[in-house]
Amino acid sequence: MDFWRAFSAACSDTTPLPADPQATPETQALYRNLFRIADEGVMFGHQDDALYGHDWKYEEGRSDVRECCGDYPAVFGWELGGLETGADRSIDDVPFAEITRLLCAAYGRGAVNTVSWHPQNPESGASAWDGKTSTAVSSILPGGANHAQFRLWLDRLAGFFAFMLSLRTDAGEYVPVLFRPFHEHTGSGFWWGEAQCTPDEYKALWRFTVEYLRDVKGVHNLLYVYSPDLYRDAEHYTERYPGDEWVDVLGLDAYHRPQDWDFLSGGERMLSTLQRLGHEHGKPTAFTETGLEGIPDTAWWTRRLLPVIRGKGLSYVLVWRNAHDRPTHFFGPWHGHASEPDFRKFAANREQPVLFESQLPDMYH
Repeated sequence: MDFWRAFSAACSDTTPLPADPQATPETQALYRNLFRIADEGVMFGHQDDALYGHDWKYEEGRSDVRECCGDYPAVFGWELGGLETGADRSIDDVPFAEITRLLCAAYGRGAVNTVSWHPQNPESGASAWDGKTSTAVSSILPGGANHAQFRLWLDRLAGFFAFMLSLRTDAGEYVPVLFRPFHEHTGSGFWWGEAQCTPDEYKALWRFTVEYLRDVKGVHNLLYVYSPDLYRDAEHYTERYPGDEWVDVLGLDAYHRPQDWDFLSGGERMLSTLQRLGHEHGKPTAFTETGLEGIPDTAWWTRRLLPVIRGKGLSYVLVWRNAHDRPTHFFGPWHGHASEPDFRKFAANREQPVLFESQLPDMYH
């Protein structure tokens, strides 16, 4: 029995509903279709794909993925870090107005949008990667010294002139977004990582964020994605899980770093566990961030990524960005790279269909 039929049977034919009971009709439809799409294939995603590529920046209509396989990604990733400070540009020096415009354009073509958020350390004022303190999370929870500041951050995140509530089409629809805050928390690279806060503090942070955006600010176009870094087992994965009523999608961020772990065996183990957890919790699943920096393995797409995602019931897989100003910092394909022919094989394979924008069904109805 395929995943969607199994899920439907388990729920007695009820319609899966997101964590936000007041989610917009388009957001609810996207949630339903995240389950269904996994029976057709895995949507392919790329971070910042419409903004810049390996050797270009802000050229209308360009896409490294499209220039390799003839189609846009099915999933577009965007970054909101910097928005909390009141800046007009992201931590990657991208104007938020440009992100808004291109995100809405992707929605208009039928693609799916996901956003990450790397807010600065609320105590030091340094970047999200400043994990030297163990009190940053507790300081922004209710009663903490920086709680008022955190509420301001969320106000800016949700404000009409900032971002979320400005994501409207010409027809007045709020654009659904897969929101992936406080990710990779099983590692300790960020100030919200497992060495920087307790499981209870992390859960409280997640729940407060969802509750404030949803119930206080009235943002109803978000689906909330829980995405740890590498994890040992199901118990480790769920140690900081805030609960089914606070999460919509179960994800995994796991980059291929050959010096640290074996991508094939480790990926098989973690994604198989993720598949089981998705069944148990009634959630769609996704490989929310991955990639091999610089892609030195020219057959990485079919020899590494394809075997790992095959048969895992994933809604999508997203590889990280192709930086225009750092020649070796790329994770997606680009025209002229040695892995381009292998990426075309990956995109055209039929053993595990990989879906691009033009191949998507209507995800919003």
